[in-house]
Amino acid sequence: MSFLSRIFGSKEQAPQPADGRLTQRLQKLEAEAETAAPGYVGTSYNRAGDVALRSGDKDRAIGYYGRAIDAFLEDGQREAARGVANKIIRVRPSAVRTLCTLTWLDLAAKHSATALLHLRDYVDAAKDVDERALAAKQIYEMARVVPDSEFLGAVADALDALDFPQKAKSVREWAGAEGSPDALSDPDDLSGACLRGAVNSNVRGE
Repeated sequence: MSFLSRIFGSKEQAPQPADGRLTQRLQKLEAEAETAAPGYVGTSYNRAGDVALRSGDKDRAIGYYGRAIDAFLEDGQREAARGVANKIIRVRPSAVRTLCTLTWLDLAAKHSATALLHLRDYVDAAKDVDERALAAKQIYEMARVVPDSEFLGAVADALDALDFPQKAKSVREWAGAEGSPDALSDPDDLSGACLRGAVNSNVRGE
């Protein structure tokens, strides 16, 4: 309440600044997420990310989107998680963690062409921020379970680019043998393994 309002006894509230209104809306959505039924937690965080993004707060939006991805993955909603991850990439194309998660989710959904694109972007982003070892570990695990020869060839090239020639050699051998000894030919088993890979990739921050 303003000084003059206090003098004259007015009950009219001074208008809140825009950032204050934004914070209130986000706090309300956070509270919604905390009390949401299973399967709906990610929806509230996704909405919070949208609100923050529309207000121009990209960093806060990405934070909420990341929490939405975590929640959707925990609930096994991989397509919802993919959708939110793509929002992050539109805002921050070099988000390393998100590109890794997206590649796993592409593989889980059998989107082979998109997986190849996200694999390339993931490796480029990892090189830019000196996360070569982590990226090599992640894509080697992808190659261990995925039997697709085209994807394995791309992983081998990526491992060479990350300076892991021995791993690249192993993956090329798998490509010629229709997959590693641990490759999963059953679609449901492969999808489940890739979804678990996405969950694990989401543990580490960007």
